[in-house]
Amino acid sequence: MSKPRIGVIGSGQVAQALAKGFQKHGYPVHLGTRDPKKFAEITALTGIEAYDFKTAAAKADQVLIAVKGTSGQEVVRSLKAELADKVVIDAMNPIADVPPQDGVLVYFTDGSQSLMERLQAIAPAARFVKAFNSVGNAFMVDPSFPGGKPTMFIAGNDPAAKAAVEAILLDFGWKVEDMGLAASARPIESLCQLWCAPGLLRNEWNHAFALLKG
Repeated sequence: MSKPRIGVIGSGQVAQALAKGFQKHGYPVHLGTRDPKKFAEITALTGIEAYDFKTAAAKADQVLIAVKGTSGQEVVRSLKAELADKVVIDAMNPIADVPPQDGVLVYFTDGSQSLMERLQAIAPAARFVKAFNSVGNAFMVDPSFPGGKPTMFIAGNDPAAKAAVEAILLDFGWKVEDMGLAASARPIESLCQLWCAPGLLRNEWNHAFALLKG
């Protein structure tokens, strides 16, 4: 069975790491970037074709968005038509453009709403799934830890979309826990703050989360 073509929206470190991961695991993949001048540069760096955002989203069967969190709503608003009816993986966190406070990233959302819920409201026909936001990009693909496979927590309103994302995560070497509907993106997004705290306080970045069951 052929794998879906993935359009990765973004060209930063997270986007490039995930695009290379899709390529490694046999997914047709391309990148989207705001700046047409970067197309050749990105392709030279990654070996992956690059397009503008709209073309990248339109050409894809499934879309992963990995732009800066502060740009996420604007980007989704501009791609509503291209994202309609597609599985859309939200790998972003709502990190504000201010310094961390005592080792804790500052978010522009609060506990009553997640960034993904805002995105789902902007593009209601898209099938959003939260994933890949709770670990650093060095561990997003084929994570390896002495304690075993880490857990990627996902959430979204569409069961079939979550199943599609789970298949990707299993390919990428993760255990997967479905935490529920879009509202569960609130605690999942907060995991980024928790993951970054040891790094910001003690320069410790070599970890991931695992859910243990009795």
